[in-house]
Amino acid sequence: MTSQPSASQPRASRLPPSGPSCCEEFAQVGLSRRGFLGGAMATGVATTFGSTVVQVASAPGADAAPAPARAVMVVLSLRGAADGLSLVVPHGDPVYARARPRIAVPAERLLAKDDFFGLHPSLAPLLGMWDSGRMAAVHAAGLPARNRSHFSAMEELEAAAPGSATRSGWLNRLIGADRNPSPLQALQLGGGTPPAALYGPQPFLSASSIENVKLAGADQWDTRKGRPRSLRTLWASQKDGLGAAMQAAFTAVDTFEPARTSSTTPSHGATYPGNDLGRALAQVARVVRSGVGTEVVTVDHGDWDMHTDVGNLEWGAMKRNAGEVAGALAAFFTDLGPLGDTVTVVCLSEFGRRVVENANWGLDHGYGTVMLLLGAGVRGGYHGRWPGLSAGPDSDLLVTTDYRSVLAEVVRARFATSTASVFPGFTPSRVGAMVGQ
Repeated sequence: MTSQPSASQPRASRLPPSGPSCCEEFAQVGLSRRGFLGGAMATGVATTFGSTVVQVASAPGADAAPAPARAVMVVLSLRGAADGLSLVVPHGDPVYARARPRIAVPAERLLAKDDFFGLHPSLAPLLGMWDSGRMAAVHAAGLPARNRSHFSAMEELEAAAPGSATRSGWLNRLIGADRNPSPLQALQLGGGTPPAALYGPQPFLSASSIENVKLAGADQWDTRKGRPRSLRTLWASQKDGLGAAMQAAFTAVDTFEPARTSSTTPSHGATYPGNDLGRALAQVARVVRSGVGTEVVTVDHGDWDMHTDVGNLEWGAMKRNAGEVAGALAAFFTDLGPLGDTVTVVCLSEFGRRVVENANWGLDHGYGTVMLLLGAGVRGGYHGRWPGLSAGPDSDLLVTTDYRSVLAEVVRARFATSTASVFPGFTPSRVGAMVGQ
């Protein structure tokens, strides 16, 4: 058993220096996902330009210029299994404080508190959105069955079709519904492998940054633009699948130019935190402003695998991570200004943490967690059906809301799309977290 410091002791020296905090599986999940995505779900053709990947379908029309966006949805994945009981605290459940004698958030410090729930104080930058009814929390949400494996749970969450023979991600099915998509309709920003939610027959774009959405070598040294001209000439005569993929990639790069060359200065006085999530969301805002037809953007944030050092309000990984998310999202909506009325952000995680804290000021793999919705179409407040907590050593927050029911409301409200093709074989239950649903 690890010896424990006092709650008031400065914590900087106790935090993990970098990378995943515990699970070897989580440390390897990027590699595991990459191997998985290289298999059955990657049914299109991937064309790589430098650090940019354009995944294109073999179907006709994949090289079409994008139509105007119907809406914009940003899916923010909290990788590593975020503890919903810390982010949105059920202070009205008497088991909560007893199960977490050192890491429970005191009820008197909670924000937006009602008789039962309250927000973690590190979410303070989002309090304005909450008070204006533009932020919602759906508690006790998650997968239909327990799955404590990061890799397996991520795969299930992002396929969103358990028991189905479908081998594509839910976002790929969404962008293919009711229209012929272009590679710019869905975008993954940041390092690492694109999420399984995007993989399938429909095209999408993946880039470490929007500045990298260009032809490799097409830089200041190519003063006569010879490389792009040569590449286009080379592939113009190719009529096979690879030739079609290259033509689609050229179209994507050309059409994305307004986003790539847009101003890097945030609007409306927004100031982004200087972390990876802040930088990623600053680029998402540039994409939205440029109007290149992007409807779906995925961004990852981690590490939420807090087997150790969850901490309290003075120190710890929860305070740090919650603050990073809140600061970045608040800056994002400030930056967008009125355009924020066209954007919905969905925050979700593969599963939650146990009810009872462990010996290392941490929490082990659990089940239910919380989903956060922000922006356009959101009906603010607390949603979901509370199952009650128990304090056994392996006790979980049970799931009373299938996460697909929440996503289905977003899909219907924002994209006016039937959910039957996006979530095959699933009948959503009403959650009420989106206006009109």
